[in-house]
Amino acid sequence: MSNFYRYFRENMESLGLPAPASLFGSLQMAMANAATFVAHVDKFGQRITVGEMLGAGLRAEKLGMAATLSAAFYVGAVIGSIAVATGRTLSGGVSLADVMWGIRCNGLYRPWLAETLRRNAAFYDTRMIGRIAYRTRMIR
Repeated sequence: MSNFYRYFRENMESLGLPAPASLFGSLQMAMANAATFVAHVDKFGQRITVGEMLGAGLRAEKLGMAATLSAAFYVGAVIGSIAVATGRTLSGGVSLADVMWGIRCNGLYRPWLAETLRRNAAFYDTRMIGRIAYRTRMIR
């Protein structure tokens, strides 16, 4: 198991969210799937759920346990977790500025994503208390 995936999974699990290795096992896979998720939210709107994304043809059946979550919320958690994993792999930490730089450099920037990350710092700030409760905030 790569350090990237170990840190990614650790961050997602601390938020109470699934992080299947088949989708996020490497930085490249995680970025490709994040781009797919962002495209689905762009196409179907911020109110789409993970379950509705799955119904719209997203091939990520292992996310079924997160079906009731807002897709924008889940994408924010994925992007934040990519930043945490990358930051920990390279230098031991990450900030919102690091996350924003990363999404801009990889063509994932969207105003709704920036706002989701700003409102949910626990996606990328591992020092926040009560991170596991974030999952329950966005169940529809």
